[in-house]
Amino acid sequence: MQKKDKATSFDIAHRAGVSQSTVSRALRGSPLVSEETRQRIQQAATELKYKVDKNASNLRTRHSGTLALLLFEDPTADESHINPFFLSMLGSITRACAQRGYDLLVSFQQLSHDWHADYADTRKADGIILLGYGDYLAYRDKLAMLVAQGTRSVRWGAVLPDQPDISIGCDNFLGGQDVTRHLLEQGCRRVAYLGDASSHYPEFFARYRGYAQVLHEAGLEVDPGLQVNAESSEQSGYAAMEALLGRDKPFDALFAASDLIAIGAMRALADHGKSVPGDVAVAGFDDIPTASFVNPPLTTVRQDTGQAGQALVNTLLQLIQNEPAGSDMLPVRLVVRKSSLRG
Repeated sequence: MQKKDKATSFDIAHRAGVSQSTVSRALRGSPLVSEETRQRIQQAATELKYKVDKNASNLRTRHSGTLALLLFEDPTADESHINPFFLSMLGSITRACAQRGYDLLVSFQQLSHDWHADYADTRKADGIILLGYGDYLAYRDKLAMLVAQGTRSVRWGAVLPDQPDISIGCDNFLGGQDVTRHLLEQGCRRVAYLGDASSHYPEFFARYRGYAQVLHEAGLEVDPGLQVNAESSEQSGYAAMEALLGRDKPFDALFAASDLIAIGAMRALADHGKSVPGDVAVAGFDDIPTASFVNPPLTTVRQDTGQAGQALVNTLLQLIQNEPAGSDMLPVRLVVRKSSLRG
């Protein structure tokens, strides 16, 4: 008896009761295939001992089977600081790629380099995910160039009406509202804000606008003297708090645009003999791992890095597979800890 050739995608389609095109989409991780159908196809493939020939598949589709993650270093003095929030995101993106059968190439970049031109030309990956970008207005032209070159890319960041690219972000405005309402519920009436409040840093600006709206709705003054620009680092948070204390303007609460800023600010408050939350209630944003271990533990807004990583990878694969894709805003959740609880 002649030995049967190895199983094909048509054999899987027959056993799973679907079309061959559905098998093809499922095996390459298309989000158009339901989870139930995907599992049925995977079970049929396992039973038939089917193995994907990645080299042949890549030749047919001209895909590398690799996604690139460009992780931008924050502009600190030693040019080596990576926000721990992005490190958490890195883990979730890696898992999401593995689940979809893709390799992940991680590259650390300097914002000043011509990464937008160089990376598009190398064709090392089918698409890129961008994390961290500093001044958005300075970065925007590079994003527009990526789009013009036909590079498939997705960015973690603010969702803006005039952006040239696709982004996945969180509801920064709502997070700013939630923090400020919580601080007012604790009896605070003079709430300071540390973080940029301009369109150069749209995520921080959205958090500030949420903060300002809640103060306005409560009939409280939005005092420009209680806002100090700060980048997302402990050093910047410490310096911003020093500057705020030097203004000699009373405040009983602090909303920091990131946990790193909040942690630095708490150290400055302690150095000036002020207690948290007794003298100043403090809240941050991001819920980095350190937030629950500082003393006192930090109230913050949690961005779900697991959901974010899945959304970034899924959206990029939709672009790669020429399927409909668009920007999306993920929900946030206020996490209350001792740093903001008064009375």
